[in-house]
Amino acid sequence: MSGASEHSGPGGRGTDVVMDFLSDLTEHRLLAIVRGTDPRAALDTVLTLAAEGVRLIEVSLVTAGAPEVIRDARAALGPGAHLGAGTVVTAGDARRAADAGASFLVTPAVSEAVGAGVTLGLPVLAGALTPTEVVAARAAGAAAIKLFPASLGGVRHLRALRDPFPDIPFVPVGGVGPAEAAEYLAAGAVAVGVGSPLVGDAAAGGDLGELTARVRRFLETP
Repeated sequence: MSGASEHSGPGGRGTDVVMDFLSDLTEHRLLAIVRGTDPRAALDTVLTLAAEGVRLIEVSLVTAGAPEVIRDARAALGPGAHLGAGTVVTAGDARRAADAGASFLVTPAVSEAVGAGVTLGLPVLAGALTPTEVVAARAAGAAAIKLFPASLGGVRHLRALRDPFPDIPFVPVGGVGPAEAAEYLAAGAVAVGVGSPLVGDAAAGGDLGELTARVRRFLETP
C-alpha cells in the first residue's frame, strides 16, 4: 500500500488542499456529477462542464472506464483543476482514484474510503444522512458532508441537521434540480451536487449543446 508521499498529485496535500477545496465549494456552490456508459462521451462531458465554468467536477467510478476518464481529463485540465472521483466505497477505490489524478473523493456513505482518502491526503466529501453518520464521517476526517440522498428529507432535513451542526459544510446530493438547488443554498448548504438534472444523457453520448444550456441555467441559480 502506497503512502501519501507517493501520491503527490495535483495541488499538494494536507490542510491547505482541504481549505482550497472547501473554499471553492463555498464560492462556486456547484459540484457536477458525471456518470455514464461511454468513456469518450464522459470525457467530453467533463471538458464541456469545465469550459462552461463549472469548477468542481466528480467522475463516478461506476462510469465506464472511469480511471481513464479521470486521467485524460486531468491531462487536459491541468494540475489545478478540482477534478474528483465519486462512488468511492473501498480503500482500493480511493487508491485507484488517487493514481488516476483525482484531487478529491466523494463517497456514498461512511466507509473505509473516508479514512483511506485522508491518508492519501485527499479531501473527502463523505455521504451521510443521519446525525450519527455525520458525526462518524467527521471523526473519520471528512472535509464536508454529502447529504445523501437529500431527496429523502429535503430542505427541512438539512435545516434540522444544521441546528446541532452549524459549522459543518453540507452538500446536498440526490434529486437536486435548479429550484431545489436554490432552496438548499438558501437554507445554508455550502454547495449542491447535481448529476442527471445537470448532465442529462451527455455522458452516454447525448447532445453537448443541451448540456451547455443546462449548465448555464444552474450557474444562474441565485
